[in-house]
Amino acid sequence: MRVIFAGGGTGGHINPALSVANYMKSQDSEFEALFIGTQRGLEKKLVPQAGYNIEYIDIVGFDRRNLLKNVSVLKKLSQSRKRCREIIKRFNPDAVVCTGGYVSGPVAMAAHKLKIPSIIHEQNVYPGLTVKGSVNYVDYVAVSFEETINFIKKKGKCVVTGNPVRQEIINSDYKKAREELGVGDKPLVLIFGGSLGAAKINENVTEILKKLSDDNKVSVIFGTGERNFEEISKKISGVSLREDIKVLPYINNMHLAMAAADLVVSRSGAITLSEIAVLSKPSVLIPSPNVVRNHQEQNAREFENHGAAVVICENELTPDVLYSKINELVSKPDKLLDMGKKAKKLSNPDALGDIYKTILRAIEKN
Repeated sequence: MRVIFAGGGTGGHINPALSVANYMKSQDSEFEALFIGTQRGLEKKLVPQAGYNIEYIDIVGFDRRNLLKNVSVLKKLSQSRKRCREIIKRFNPDAVVCTGGYVSGPVAMAAHKLKIPSIIHEQNVYPGLTVKGSVNYVDYVAVSFEETINFIKKKGKCVVTGNPVRQEIINSDYKKAREELGVGDKPLVLIFGGSLGAAKINENVTEILKKLSDDNKVSVIFGTGERNFEEISKKISGVSLREDIKVLPYINNMHLAMAAADLVVSRSGAITLSEIAVLSKPSVLIPSPNVVRNHQEQNAREFENHGAAVVICENELTPDVLYSKINELVSKPDKLLDMGKKAKKLSNPDALGDIYKTILRAIEKN
């Protein structure tokens, strides 16, 4: 089977596509994949790193604040649709799989024009603009939450599949991951603000690194995001930190870091939460306030309501609050274990199989 994948910008759109591609490869010995993305997004790095080919288009998202800028956006959209049709004709796929982000729009339109079976996957409770706009062009909309169907016009196209979690995450092992990372006996706190980083989280974590190091109670892996790494490195250049307090621009081996962690401190994007859940990890969630319909807080509150996480909104976040919460939780291993078990109940380990079946159904339908 030959499949084109489209999704870009952040890891939240790219990693689901990579997860589905890897799963399909494991199911079909003749499977071939081609990705479509932009030169500006993380797909430029992550897709080749995963061993897949990628073609690039020049597309940007709509600007909701400055409508005049959208004249050039519409021009790029028209040019991108033409470019996508050329790519699709050349690769001749059996299906097209879109995972959101503005890259998905022109790809879904081009696939529809060429009568290629297609699906689009929505990770969050509230669907993004691209997913809502692509409903007319795809065969199925794979959603992660039942509630999402309420926001989709063509409800008959919706299939509840859950969020895909990478097989390397699902198959990872706590003890083996800690051995491979060289983690000792202390609790490991994994901190990151998403694939691009988060300024507010970075600012507060930077303030408490010295305390955490001096306390010598926990090990830390802190992913700053590449765009913030240089600035944070300067801030802590004169600070003496223990060797097990690691500050990284990007966590390339996230499957190991997540598996080895005793506590995760992160944003509450849907894919991150799916990985946290499938690995039974307790978490401190700091939702991004800069998202449509505040969907990250909705996601986080669901985990909190089930006793699987503690939520700290950005307007409540201070170095002292974060430091106290981390210390409080790591001092209660039984509570961490209980939170992890409750997180596990929110996972859907069969999501990849369900998405694969939906792709096959789209092909059979056509």
